[in-house]
Amino acid sequence: MRLTKPRIAPLADAELDADQKEVLAPMIEQGRVLNIFRTLARKPKAAKGFLAWGNYILSRRNSLPAREREIVILRIGYLCKSGYEWTQHVPIGIRAGLTEQEAERIKGGAAAPGWSAADAALLRATDELHHDQFITDATWAGLLKHFDEGQGMDLVFTAGQYTQVSMMLNTFGVQLDAGQTLDPDLKGF
Repeated sequence: MRLTKPRIAPLADAELDADQKEVLAPMIEQGRVLNIFRTLARKPKAAKGFLAWGNYILSRRNSLPAREREIVILRIGYLCKSGYEWTQHVPIGIRAGLTEQEAERIKGGAAAPGWSAADAALLRATDELHHDQFITDATWAGLLKHFDEGQGMDLVFTAGQYTQVSMMLNTFGVQLDAGQTLDPDLKGF
């Protein structure tokens, strides 16, 4: 975690105005509102737009299969040193089909032993997007051996979305939710 306390405090239920309640209503109905959403609700119009795009990224409309999407999300979260993002998405990735060993191996990127050619292509593309905001021709060609053009586009959309998420989490100082434990590799950033 970059910060040990929030720069922008998450809203308590008693602090919510009508616009903030509207944005958070679906989560409130489900019984749990995560700190990220309680923080973003301070800007309800922005939060509403953010949630609409985020819902595309995390839905079946995103043509990347869920497991592969989570590889991209976790790699971006790790590269951005976003302890909150990593902590939230490891269990999501495991539910999507990653093993605990694969989730841990994401930290090592495409060079870590044991990846399939398709998984390594995803990781290489994600790393290039993170480091240069561009996928090289060679990496793009390698990616298209395993994924179609639309899936390649969705990889870029996913990496971009979770880069933004990581920036917000890190800068706003969003703290882990109750009951979560920070990965030791993401302490002290």
